[in-house]
Amino acid sequence: MKYLYFFLILGLLIISCGSPHANKMEVSGTVKGLKKGTLYLQKVEDSVLATLDSLEMRGNGDFTFETTLESPEIYYLYLQKADNNDINDRITFFGEPGKITINTIWNAFDSKAVIEGSETQKKLEEYQEVMSRFNAESLGQMQAASDSTFFNDPVALDSLQKANERNLKRSYLYAINYAMSNSNSHIAPFIALSEVADANVKYLDSLYISLSPEVAQGKYGKALKSHLESRKTE
Repeated sequence: MKYLYFFLILGLLIISCGSPHANKMEVSGTVKGLKKGTLYLQKVEDSVLATLDSLEMRGNGDFTFETTLESPEIYYLYLQKADNNDINDRITFFGEPGKITINTIWNAFDSKAVIEGSETQKKLEEYQEVMSRFNAESLGQMQAASDSTFFNDPVALDSLQKANERNLKRSYLYAINYAMSNSNSHIAPFIALSEVADANVKYLDSLYISLSPEVAQGKYGKALKSHLESRKTE
């Protein structure tokens, strides 16, 4: 009996000692070619972009940040370079407990970033890849509509506008379906809030009900619940 008691106490100690690190995130990597600048780890807190940590970069592009998080959420790496050019200097990624690696180059900081170690980030990239095709099609249709030849052809212009509406509808339905099919991932409530927050309440309600308990209790799961409660009182 005393051995059973010993192992029970040992188990509790292991759990208690390990819990502070359970939600620890380490973000590390290299900004190739960077000689001088400041790198910031940021996230949105109370609707304000807050800096969690920063690192002065001097002749070495390697970096490491550590932070704790309650649940997976969107984080940002912002690079303030010595060239005073703020264009394309922020990487958006889905942070989660564990080690995340971000490698990129200084003069294409966001576009050349390779992010590894986050399963939720993989879901985000998968979603963005498909949405980029919808966006490209929509952009092509808008560019075609601006052609002067369409002003003299009402039938063709009307056809183009209808095609654009169908494309927008398809992208909207894709966003909803993607969220529904990934209800066990924190990507689901994130997409619901950032992409289709104005969707029919019944769809958002169905999505929220389908969320796994862990996701429902996460930052975006709680935010979706609050959003739904607000929509239902309108």
